[in-house]
Amino acid sequence: MLEAAFWGLVAASSLVIGAAVGIWVPISRRIVALIMAFGAGALISALAFDLTEEAFAQGGTGPVALGLALGGITFFVGDLLIERGLGGSSSRNANGGPAIVLGALLDGLPESIVLGASLIGGLGVSVSFLAAVFASNFPEGLGAARDLREAGQSPRRILLLWVGVALASSVAAAIGFVALGDMPPEPAALIKAFAAGAILAVLADSLMPEAFRDGGIGVGLATVFGFSIAFFLSSAS
Repeated sequence: MLEAAFWGLVAASSLVIGAAVGIWVPISRRIVALIMAFGAGALISALAFDLTEEAFAQGGTGPVALGLALGGITFFVGDLLIERGLGGSSSRNANGGPAIVLGALLDGLPESIVLGASLIGGLGVSVSFLAAVFASNFPEGLGAARDLREAGQSPRRILLLWVGVALASSVAAAIGFVALGDMPPEPAALIKAFAAGAILAVLADSLMPEAFRDGGIGVGLATVFGFSIAFFLSSAS
């Protein structure tokens, strides 16, 4: 269980690293956008092959369809509440950071549960999945930290926010190791599909629109590059 918690924390630590870079390192908005696009590509690979495909093989159509729907709807409702809490602003600058944090939480916790479950049986952590999660978390932390800083949040508060998400991911990995070992395949597939649905929603709602807005057409190549790296890492496992 402690090993699962450790690897969950390692995977989520890139959120904190990305947030620190977003706060203190002077990077142009275009470079940030290209990094976000790379992360979006890695997330597309993770949701397609490490989550949805495995969930379908494990539980079939029903749990996957339900999980995808629940993940997307949960993000939609949370993002709507965030927007209304910010006074109904239609600007993506106003709620982009909180939306990315929400997305990281909704996909990160199920991802960490899956990561912890991969240690069941003493096979060791999946290096490819760990690398894909780490690589995709970094631009999420960076982009959200930049938006939150521009919205007036203090660096200390932003870092504490991401540290909280990282610690929650560590606990989720430990829970995954303990709980999923005896869990029937359908609920386990539902958890993976939920993460995939949340990832897909945050991609379409926040990460990809922000990346294109600040990075222009170059984000297409960055997205393909991120997808390719994550895909071949996953295929190598």
